[in-house]
Amino acid sequence: MPSDIHESGEDYLEAILVLKNKYGFARSVDVAKHLGVSKPSVSRAMSVLEETGYIDANKLGSIRLTEKGESLAAEIYGRHVLLTKFLMKITNVSEEQASRNACKIEHDIDIDIKKGIERWMNEHAND
Repeated sequence: MPSDIHESGEDYLEAILVLKNKYGFARSVDVAKHLGVSKPSVSRAMSVLEETGYIDANKLGSIRLTEKGESLAAEIYGRHVLLTKFLMKITNVSEEQASRNACKIEHDIDIDIKKGIERWMNEHAND
């Protein structure tokens, strides 16, 4: 995780990417609803993410990921998807439960562990 962003910032970036992919755009109000947080919390987070160069936001609430933000958001979301699939495969739990747990793990996983999981998933793709 980059030193200028906290776990909650990663959650916001991931939410912006998911909303953009689903609807073609992301707005502050949608981020608040998606994450189940207050609009003032989103406003504060967007200010920090804009100051650190991860997003551009306008007064109407529209949010655009910068190149830096898009790159980090894609990395975070990729870890989330990988971990969700991995947890479903090894535990036979629902996608919802696996996704909730993946969200808890995705911020702290070491790169060598992630690569090991990727390797294992590739080796067991047809199991």
